[in-house]
Amino acid sequence: MTDVVIVGAGIIGACVADALTARGARVRVLEAAAAPATGSTGRSFAGVRGQWPDATNAQLAWRSIQAYRSCADEIGYRPIGYLLLVPEEDWERARAAVVLQTSLGIPVEELDVDEAQRLVAFERTGLAGCTWGTADGVVDPHSITMAALGRARARGAELRLSTAVTGLDQRGSRWQVTTGDGALETDVVVNAAGGWSGDLARLADLDVPVQHVRRAVFGTAPGPGLGSLPMVIDTASGFYLRGESDRVLFARADPGEPPGYDTSVPWHWLEPTLEVGCGRFPWLATTPLDDRIAWAGTYDSSPDSQAVLGRMHGAEGFVNACGFSGHGVMQAPAVGHVIAEEVLDGKASSVDIDALRIERFGDRTRPLSMVF
Repeated sequence: MTDVVIVGAGIIGACVADALTARGARVRVLEAAAAPATGSTGRSFAGVRGQWPDATNAQLAWRSIQAYRSCADEIGYRPIGYLLLVPEEDWERARAAVVLQTSLGIPVEELDVDEAQRLVAFERTGLAGCTWGTADGVVDPHSITMAALGRARARGAELRLSTAVTGLDQRGSRWQVTTGDGALETDVVVNAAGGWSGDLARLADLDVPVQHVRRAVFGTAPGPGLGSLPMVIDTASGFYLRGESDRVLFARADPGEPPGYDTSVPWHWLEPTLEVGCGRFPWLATTPLDDRIAWAGTYDSSPDSQAVLGRMHGAEGFVNACGFSGHGVMQAPAVGHVIAEEVLDGKASSVDIDALRIERFGDRTRPLSMVF
């Protein structure tokens, strides 16, 4: 039986534990916080979409959405849809992405600007068209995490909370993991520590280029019809919004945000965010805001805003599942399966994850369009 220590009890660590224990591995999950899902998972915007321009990410996302659909009531999956507003210069790439997505069975279609206006009112200047994913939507990340951990624990997994890892040493074919409670040995360490994944790797003198970057969400006051809006992304500016209950949540990444763990709300970023948002959605300018709705969390960001998955070259038994850059919730169940394959079979097989292995950073990062 393979011994595995998973560092991190967010949605990724939980889904990896679920998949590993389903295949008979002996698993211990170590979490520095006093409860699971208190990092990026608990502060997520909770969106899931199959609309990716490459096969690897599209398959990870679509397999995860299918898993969420199978237990929709348990984890709060709601297919509110994702509408992407695409400028003229990106339209051909967006159309090629739709061809790829539909070939994988993902329900996505092209809409012209007039058709899309039936879903939400927006300023059409500069837009060539839109893409619409009907199975895309939102979930409850906390419920997903707790359900996955519950299944793993029912199969014998051990969850240790308030247990920070302070040392990692490779000893022959095994790893010694040191915590404040002492040391334990294991065959495999899975790095699912979110924004702390780079710090964890450095304990073993390994370089995993993942760090925290703050992201903030703002909200409006309640208003008629606001809660029924789908997720809408203005791909040119990066501004996005969606309905929640009877209000709208909205956000836009600050390109000047320095790396580091910070969950305070950056109120200085509200006005620049609104300025961009109102340019595309003029009705937002007359919609009252509610400062009680705002919150901030962090992405576990990689240099190219894509996940870092798989075995670490030169460090047998060290496996990465981190760097999701805001996409962990939408890919977590499928990632759990491919990491279990990586650990137990030697290589992932259900999805080819070679494009997401850490070796890609050896030469250069690979920019990917449609990463939001």
